[in-house]
Amino acid sequence: MKQYIVDAFTDKPFAGNPAAICIMESWPSKEFMMKLAMENNLSETAFVVKEPEGYHLRWFTPGTEVDVCGHATLAAAYVVLNYYEKDSAEVTFDTLSGKLKVVREGDQYVMDFPTYDLTEIPVTDLMAEAFGDRPIKALLGKDLVCVFESDFIIRTMKPNLMLLEKLPGRVQNATARGSETDCVSRSFCPILSIPEDPVCGSGHIQIASYWAEVLGKKEISGYQASRRGGYTQCELLDNKRMALKGKAHLFAVSEIMVEI
Repeated sequence: MKQYIVDAFTDKPFAGNPAAICIMESWPSKEFMMKLAMENNLSETAFVVKEPEGYHLRWFTPGTEVDVCGHATLAAAYVVLNYYEKDSAEVTFDTLSGKLKVVREGDQYVMDFPTYDLTEIPVTDLMAEAFGDRPIKALLGKDLVCVFESDFIIRTMKPNLMLLEKLPGRVQNATARGSETDCVSRSFCPILSIPEDPVCGSGHIQIASYWAEVLGKKEISGYQASRRGGYTQCELLDNKRMALKGKAHLFAVSEIMVEI
């Protein structure tokens, strides 16, 4: 099978969030996909099969299969639209989160994702100890979103991953108001065997939802302040949907040489 390594949410190599995209004619076993995700040891390995009704997409971290992933969806759309459906400007994936459409607009890829309701929860001492600084607000949706006083706190944060794993949510996101973008954030996923996600698309959907309400804006620009760094653009749509926009850069193409 062909495997593409694509850096998502960036237009240059060695930045953004790398994802492995495997294009296959039929589905291997879940055990094989899990082992390949562990072998790649990236935050996400995605598997794509073209079925009679369209493209089917599944996502695996080194620890488990997940039901949504933004950066690997962007990377998968980049591969499909540049190497398999060159005459098309959009692709729709059938996923565990339903139908996800991605449209190519110039050098950007626009994904249509569902949003998640965020409920404010009490800030706890465990949160402060886990992040290394006390949040000024905490919200819980699919993931945990903790808001801090400054982007300096976000950029210099050195969290305790063992304590983060005890906090609620699939991903623990830290965010603050940005100086060059609307917000700055980082995303930690120890429960998924990912210490830090370089640029978390699904996390940004929740982060952008919060800042859109706070700032009274429908469009939110974000910067993920991981070591690799990456930029996102989010736009609130109708019916609890959000457009998540980003660029992508091809890093490598390889062939998997083991039997499926």
